[in-house]
Amino acid sequence: MKFIDTHAHLYSAEFDADREAIIDRAREQGIEKIILPAIDSETYDAMMKLHRQHPDLCLAANGLHPCSVKAETLDAELRFCEEQFEGNTFVAIGECGIDLYWDTSTLELQQEALRIQCGWALEKKLPIIIHSRNATAECIDVLRPYTAKGLRGVFHCFSGTIQEAKTIIEMGFYLGIGGVLTFKKSELPNVVKSIGLNNLILETDSPYLAPVPYRGKRNESAYLRYIADELSSIFMLGSHEIAEITTRNAKALFGI
Repeated sequence: MKFIDTHAHLYSAEFDADREAIIDRAREQGIEKIILPAIDSETYDAMMKLHRQHPDLCLAANGLHPCSVKAETLDAELRFCEEQFEGNTFVAIGECGIDLYWDTSTLELQQEALRIQCGWALEKKLPIIIHSRNATAECIDVLRPYTAKGLRGVFHCFSGTIQEAKTIIEMGFYLGIGGVLTFKKSELPNVVKSIGLNNLILETDSPYLAPVPYRGKRNESAYLRYIADELSSIFMLGSHEIAEITTRNAKALFGI
């Protein structure tokens, strides 16, 4: 079975002590590609270093995380992102979007940063990776004019309602499904069952949101199999079928 982890921050400091072991375990569990979403200029070099060390496995995206959107640094951060397109190859724009969990005061700045990155995605003909914590509706509102022009992508770490899922799918986006699917009180199993596998891609969001039985611990790409196993139970399909469908979806979205 082959899987694609469509969202993992394996370049983050949490993995500095054993990153190569993490990579080895991912390969052993059938992970054939790992997409590294960007955060900001401070973490960019670490991300690209990992990409260069494992170019067959780790693929980089380029963008500005909404939690890094600050009035005093926004122009410089966006300029930095733009400069990285010169001489580098990326599979996506992001992760970008709107986060109203940590800070609601920067909403307008986050919206503007997202619009700019949507423009990059259309210009570069790349999919976009959307972060939408406590802001699914706000992200949808910003994205609509761009989806009408052909923008496509994924709402990463989706944990919204059935209606939100249907709206996102109608816009031509996929839903990124991670460890929350395995949480005891999660409503996500009901959501994914109602919309089907053809609109799902798998992710870990490592080092965050580890699935059961590792909930509360550091996440890693090898744990993607627990998410796939949960989908197998929900849809009453074999793991090979889950792998085939979700991997096909990821390859179609990211062109890999």
